[in-house]
Amino acid sequence: MVQEYWNFSRNKFIFRSESVLILAIFLLLTTYSCKKEIRPDKGGIDLISNVYLDASKGLDKVQNFHISRMNYSDSYLLELIPDLNFPEVTDKIYYIKDSIYFKVGIENSGSEILSDLSKHQKSVLVSKKKEGALFSDEWIPNYLHRKNISDTVLFNKNYKRFEINSAKSFSRFYIYPTDTILPYSIYKHAEIDYGGRLERIDSYNKDKDIFVTLQLLPRKNWDDEAKEIFEFNEFVKKKK
Repeated sequence: MVQEYWNFSRNKFIFRSESVLILAIFLLLTTYSCKKEIRPDKGGIDLISNVYLDASKGLDKVQNFHISRMNYSDSYLLELIPDLNFPEVTDKIYYIKDSIYFKVGIENSGSEILSDLSKHQKSVLVSKKKEGALFSDEWIPNYLHRKNISDTVLFNKNYKRFEINSAKSFSRFYIYPTDTILPYSIYKHAEIDYGGRLERIDSYNKDKDIFVTLQLLPRKNWDDEAKEIFEFNEFVKKKK
């Protein structure tokens, strides 16, 4: 059963879903077995969502949301959360370490020493974070009742696919076969089963006639703001 709601009182969009569209990503704590892993030293991940209202009547009523911009460098991981109304503006920055996170000041972010954040602020569990990428350790609902379907090519990439159909919702999952392990993952258990990275989820709410896509888009480069923070912290580390 899919549940959604919009909270416009703070000009924010929030989407909840018992299928997968809770917009959650999971920190990788385990590795693929029997496979040689490739772990990039740096890069980024964008989480993008498109919401189509009255989907059965066409795809004209669409809202686009840039949910999160993840940037990583070795053990450092930064999440830049865009303003949902003005995606080019960063609303918040979080430094995430293992299962906890800290807030990074926007105004002085370029001179923030990440390793010192714990000295003047209390850490918070990532499972408590309510903005940007939400963390969860739950499995995909009805995963054991999934149906494998034929592979497909999307945006010049080959994907394995499976789908889950229930009385009120229908979801389709796209997994890109790869040995490259990113520091974050959507539904790790499915990625292990299918030997790849879950990069797209399409879901349709049959009752409310809403179609939602969630995309995970890996990239090699950092955001400019993250680059400034990473380079400053590398400079500080070399001076010690």
